[in-house]
Amino acid sequence: MSLEPRPHQAMREGAEFDTIRALMARWGDLAVDIGDDAAVLAPSTHGTRVVSVDACVEDVHFRRAWISAREVGVRAAVAALSDLAAMGARAESVLIAFVIPDTWREALSEVADGMGAVIREAGARIVGGNLSHGAVFSITTTVIGCAQRVVSRSGARAGDLVLVTGLLGGPGAAIQAWDAGQSPVAWSRGRFASPRPRWTEGEALALAGATAMIDVSDGLAGDARHVAAASGVVLELDAALVPAGPGISAEAAMRSGEEYELLACIPVEAYEKLAAGWAAISAVPLTVVGVVRDAADAQPTATVPSGARGFDHFAMGQIPR
Repeated sequence: MSLEPRPHQAMREGAEFDTIRALMARWGDLAVDIGDDAAVLAPSTHGTRVVSVDACVEDVHFRRAWISAREVGVRAAVAALSDLAAMGARAESVLIAFVIPDTWREALSEVADGMGAVIREAGARIVGGNLSHGAVFSITTTVIGCAQRVVSRSGARAGDLVLVTGLLGGPGAAIQAWDAGQSPVAWSRGRFASPRPRWTEGEALALAGATAMIDVSDGLAGDARHVAAASGVVLELDAALVPAGPGISAEAAMRSGEEYELLACIPVEAYEKLAAGWAAISAVPLTVVGVVRDAADAQPTATVPSGARGFDHFAMGQIPR
């Protein structure tokens, strides 16, 4: 069953609705059926619905002096879309809620451009959202997608290989440089300011038989622990195998948050088959970084190195490193 997008709803006059109209104009055909109380979506006919929501808050996830307004929008969209990629899903629909202080009013169009570019590349459409005035700028993005095969965090099995996409450590290195009053190197800054959601890679890993998957948002070390806890196993990571970016130590790479790369667990035979054709799927490296062990058989010294624990909002209360 298909459902054609309905036309936008007419809205009354007023500053809030002028802002919505300005966003609609900025997004053009990327936005559909805006102005009603809720979005109307067609049933999925080719997979399982997957839904996630993510918040991007000034001085928690970024500082305004570090990146442009457009890059703020890119990061907000990527953070939400990456959650779908981690489940093996592709995005279809997006809803965006802004909290806008007066100091951000003029920059909102650039934020919208950054979000729009990522959402358009994902093949999704903006179907609604909300606006509010407030003291701290934030973006809450809800994403709705579809997966041919859903992969959760809880399916890792002893004997599986642990894989990670891409190179790690860039965002953490960028934040460290900014904190020291320095300019980060171009590669690290780019990884923080303009990350890429790995939806192609996530879908390929899911279809290849990945047993568990997560996006690296709290750091490889922390996210490995999330998978281990959900699956009732231990993920033994070998720091010597971690694909760190240029000039970045393995421990720093394992601790660096908001990478939006994927960590996946997969049986050996499935990995070998996937690896043989990976070059035709993606130019992003796919690296074996460890193995899944039964909790009773794991060696304590072979798990995540001390000091590479990953990010925890409420334990640390600071921007992810």
